[in-house]
Amino acid sequence: MLNTIQDRQSRTRRPSRAVRTTGSLVAALGLAALLSGCQRSDQTLFLGDMASGYNREVFFMSLWAIALSVIIFVGVSAALFYTVQKFREDKNPNAPQQFHGNNRLETLLVAVPVVIVILLSVLTVRSMARLNPVPAGTPKIDILGKQFWWNFAYPATTADAGGVVTNGNEMVMPAGRLVTLNVTSGDVVHGFWAPNIGGQRAAIPSVVRTWNVDTDRPGVYQGNCSQLCGASHANMRYKVIALSQERYDAFLAAAKAYRAPAPAAGSAEERGYNLFVNGKPETGALACAACHRVQGTPAAGAAGPDLSFFGTRRTLGAGMWEGDKARDMLEPWIKNSPEVKPGSLMPTYDGSEYTVSGKKQKGGVLTDDEIGDIAAYLRSLRLPDDADYWRDTPVIKNISAPGGQQ
Repeated sequence: MLNTIQDRQSRTRRPSRAVRTTGSLVAALGLAALLSGCQRSDQTLFLGDMASGYNREVFFMSLWAIALSVIIFVGVSAALFYTVQKFREDKNPNAPQQFHGNNRLETLLVAVPVVIVILLSVLTVRSMARLNPVPAGTPKIDILGKQFWWNFAYPATTADAGGVVTNGNEMVMPAGRLVTLNVTSGDVVHGFWAPNIGGQRAAIPSVVRTWNVDTDRPGVYQGNCSQLCGASHANMRYKVIALSQERYDAFLAAAKAYRAPAPAAGSAEERGYNLFVNGKPETGALACAACHRVQGTPAAGAAGPDLSFFGTRRTLGAGMWEGDKARDMLEPWIKNSPEVKPGSLMPTYDGSEYTVSGKKQKGGVLTDDEIGDIAAYLRSLRLPDDADYWRDTPVIKNISAPGGQQ
């Protein structure tokens, strides 16, 4: 029975539902603020970016769900208001009659939700049928997630120096057409999500998830791991660089032909190259080439990101630092990456301990000058200027409205 004296009295002894709901909402907003604090990039992750066909389809499907939700809310609110007013206790001292046995009303109460669910199911299946098929001839990018970085491979492009063209933590794709992504993981479950270009997928060990993304607007977009995956989950970021088809083709052609330049004799780059490839056994400093690949050199490691075009990148530490800050942090990163990025599996070069497979290992030792030489070598690994995918590519920071510009 609605609005009884007992109910009115009980409300004086416990918080109202409105108060409890408001408290829950405040707590949820506070949690959202804390989680957003993990994202230090100044770029906006916006799932309502209408430059993506994927987002447009999901948005228009969502309009139906929102419209039906509004209709249900208004209908239920009106029925509730009518019932409460008509059967007020001060006007109706007797208990209200029950509608059990009213077949017409009960049929209506069952039929309306069934129709709504069927309508939403049909719309969802229609959108899935439009989004899930992988058209023939689309560019393909293979994505590997590991603690705590991303590797992007272009399976249709084999480098002249051998092996498939790959790039670490910066995914280059063409704008204005569908791109097929195949994502998996090399250790734990990660989540690949760049909201501006389309939906997310879980990166699961031994499982390859395939779907399409796209954007009509060339630019640089932010991506993040969306699945809690360890100590540096919040630091597992990447950039998506969408280029015109002409510039994308130029990037792939340059990446295919790329060979690391031979350092000048006696230069810091040459000293850095020797340390990169050979390490320094007398001090226990491991060779970087054991974990990293550089096209055109003996370095063919696969445990860490491909560093073939490292000098062209503008991010470091899977997007922890960008631009000038990335350049400034390169030497501290080489020296002791677990110190600046929790959970990093890179060995240390200042003699401190680091963890591999749960076991403590003693790091090797390189002098600051030697670390500077390795940094100089890495910065020399650049694509030609006409294939620099960052050059003149706008960084999309703020989108004021669906499909809006920077």
